[in-house]
Amino acid sequence: MKIIARDIPPRAAWALEQAGVHPLLAQLFAARGVTDRDELDDGLARLLPPEGLQGAQGAARLLADAIANNKRICIVADYDCDGATACAVAVRGLRLLGAPHVAYLVPDRVVDGYGLTAPIAQRVHAQGADLLVTVDNGIASVEGVAQANALGLQVLVTDHHLPGPELPQAAVIVNPNQPGCSFASKSLAGVGVMFYVLLALRAELRGRGAFDAGQQPKLDTLLPIVALGTVADVVKLDPNNRRLVAQGLRRVRAGLMPAGLAALFTAAGRNARAATSFDFGFALGPRINAAGRLSDMTLGIECLLTDDPVRAEELARALDGINRERREIEGDMREQALALAQSLFDSEEEPPPAICVFDPDFHEGVVGIVASRIKEQFHRPTFVFAASQAPGKEHELKGSGRSIPGFHLRDALDLVAKQHPGVLLRFGGHAMAAGCTVAEEHLDTFEQALAEIAAQWLDPATLQRRLETDGPLAPEYRRTDLVDTLQQQVWGQGFAPPVFSEEVDIVSQRLVGEKHMALKIRHQGHPVDGIWFGRTEPLPARVKLAFRLDADEWQGQRRVRFLVEGAEY
Repeated sequence: MKIIARDIPPRAAWALEQAGVHPLLAQLFAARGVTDRDELDDGLARLLPPEGLQGAQGAARLLADAIANNKRICIVADYDCDGATACAVAVRGLRLLGAPHVAYLVPDRVVDGYGLTAPIAQRVHAQGADLLVTVDNGIASVEGVAQANALGLQVLVTDHHLPGPELPQAAVIVNPNQPGCSFASKSLAGVGVMFYVLLALRAELRGRGAFDAGQQPKLDTLLPIVALGTVADVVKLDPNNRRLVAQGLRRVRAGLMPAGLAALFTAAGRNARAATSFDFGFALGPRINAAGRLSDMTLGIECLLTDDPVRAEELARALDGINRERREIEGDMREQALALAQSLFDSEEEPPPAICVFDPDFHEGVVGIVASRIKEQFHRPTFVFAASQAPGKEHELKGSGRSIPGFHLRDALDLVAKQHPGVLLRFGGHAMAAGCTVAEEHLDTFEQALAEIAAQWLDPATLQRRLETDGPLAPEYRRTDLVDTLQQQVWGQGFAPPVFSEEVDIVSQRLVGEKHMALKIRHQGHPVDGIWFGRTEPLPARVKLAFRLDADEWQGQRRVRFLVEGAEY
């Protein structure tokens, strides 16, 4: 591992500090590209206006007409946390804005697969819907939209995924990544796109005289759910997304959130009054996601929709139980998958440029998580495959991939599809995460093709794990109040949480729980406790550590400790 320090532009840091930003935060923000305090203004008035999002105005007119004509609207969701939150925001928001008939349908991961398929369109039609609205999917659903059109349904596609070569023939498409859209935030999550459609719809209804600015429904009540989906989908936290997350966190900390969110905080053992983006990404998000992985995402959506605290508690407990089961399955699969990956090369050798593993016993609901773990272990683009459990598709393998910086996974899949027609039955995704389906007989061809592309695209520097840090931590910043200050900020993908690095002395070290290393560290002459989760190998007496700041409570006293992320020696 190579630990490197980010550049801190001195002028930007100085300007932020002069504008009243704490000196440590000024350095951290400047290193992440912030040059002006205005970029840190998370007020709702600073959100990009919906008028700039292509299709939002057309979607608003379509939905306003549907409301005026008493039409039945059906939301077709996705089975991950972004899809679940987008569905909940759509249902809650449309009802707030006066839609009398709003239902939803969430595909089954195993039976239906991803997105709006022709059979899903038929089910929506059979339910009596007039208008079909996709959330977090649909941009690649050419056949599904065609079927919906043939059945007389109007279709509104709201999505954020990258489009393929052909766009679906929907009445309206809202997607910041569609051709011709100049919206400045290309990184909106699916839930963010739906929230913007609702903002545009409210303005359209206001223009039609449904209400005035003083009486209009308050869509900011949806922001805690928007924030959860945005963080959980690991989209880039550009300034607009950071505002959405900050606004959601502010309401959660004030106790202003749906009953289901409050129940999820309780089930996860987290304090909503001190909520952080970390809670959304690593506590609540996985519990929602677990329903789509192992059970039925309806559980997750209903938890986000209910206003009954008792019902919310029941659903949150059920989701927590499913998540525990998911962790057990993942743990077993991870060990097996790591062993399979390790068998691809000798222990003294470098791993291959890309890794693919498959076992007939793998569960397709957790292949993405396991791919992420292998990618972290070996620092290679990784695909993990499981046999499809869908009836009649037993010979198909469903794969989920995770990538490293410098290797665009969806572009790689696109190249595989062009070089080896017929190998990929379906594929889609982003730069860092993607999915595909292959016939089992073509797995070897896919594995070889991906490895060849990775060998061409990746150089030795890219293949070396690099950990970007914020450099040394000044001793005056080693304080619990600054730990709290840092945790209150919005960190995440594209706006990395602070990690510091410098050479320290290891005074003592011991294994705890058989898989974590507890450390006594001398940092600039002062003793500090440290913990490295998942580390079992001892460290040298003098070492360059990368660490995050944390506060540990012991016998009523809070003390700073270092959460170690990596070492270079």
